[in-house]
Amino acid sequence: MAVFALAAWHHGEHPLALLGRSWDSRWYLRIAAHGYGAVEHPGPGVVHDDLAFFPLYPALVRAVRLLFPLGGGAAGLVVAWSAAAVAAAGIHAVGARLYGRAVGTALAVLWGLLPHSVVLSMGYSESLLTACAAWSLYAVLTGRWVWAGALAALAGLSRPNGFAVAAAVLAAAGAAVWRGRGRVSPRLWTGAALAPLGWAGYVLWVGRRTGDPLRGYLRLQRLWGSRFDFGVGALRFVKHLLLQREAFLFFGALVLVAAGVLLYALLLLDRAPLALAVYSGVLLAVACGGSGFFQCKPRFLLPAFPLLLPLARALVRTARARPWHAAVTACALAGLSFAYGAYLLAITRTPL
Repeated sequence: MAVFALAAWHHGEHPLALLGRSWDSRWYLRIAAHGYGAVEHPGPGVVHDDLAFFPLYPALVRAVRLLFPLGGGAAGLVVAWSAAAVAAAGIHAVGARLYGRAVGTALAVLWGLLPHSVVLSMGYSESLLTACAAWSLYAVLTGRWVWAGALAALAGLSRPNGFAVAAAVLAAAGAAVWRGRGRVSPRLWTGAALAPLGWAGYVLWVGRRTGDPLRGYLRLQRLWGSRFDFGVGALRFVKHLLLQREAFLFFGALVLVAAGVLLYALLLLDRAPLALAVYSGVLLAVACGGSGFFQCKPRFLLPAFPLLLPLARALVRTARARPWHAAVTACALAGLSFAYGAYLLAITRTPL
């Protein structure tokens, strides 16, 4: 925050204004204040409808404003920062459950030092999705199926890719049913039934409001310039990057997405639990397979914290064998994160 604030002031910007009222944050704040109904036409054939934004984050912002004497931007940051803290605790809990407290700590630290982690300090919903996802996955790992399903439903209300949590819960529940040959607790069936309700409920509500219950939300996304085309649009953009001179921001996004694919392969080789593999795989597929907003793809991968498990385990092994090597690695990652985060918000003017 200190590095970002200095960079913002150097470029004549107010740090809190950039964090709380940039790009998507303005849409969330308008929904929190006035509800849905805003539509913009920024260009020919492009329609920006606020129904594309899921309701949980603006609802929490509205609740904070009702409880405390805060402006919209401040309330949005309170929700985002609180969710980031809850997410970090959940990420630590997942890592500690699987490989011990040291790996849990390393996993949370690495997540906080991702190049795009400055987004976790913005008035965006990534930290909220990660908080719901981390604790839902922890509930799966500990057999608390009703909690897992309820948190998956909340995750589905937070972001369009929040259905990845429901997919993880359903996959883990199916595996448990298979292992138990159908003899499982009623709590498992309850959790599995709850998991997809948030995402499916909102998508169907938007569809009904737009007059097309099944395809209405997908049509809204296409009008925003975002659609799932199995990576065709992304590959075309990569070709454009290779043949033309473009902003460093897009090359950074390309490198980070490629790193995500590599980390997913390592996660599978590490035989991660099914729920974590499915959750990360769905988020990665959505990020890679979607077209439009190429620079946002690393942001879409921020909730995919299980991808960092192989790195967290390696960092802990290094710390035990060569503490100075681990310290230098962590400091280098911190320097990269601080500098890149300041570049994203204070220097580039491309929406994140």
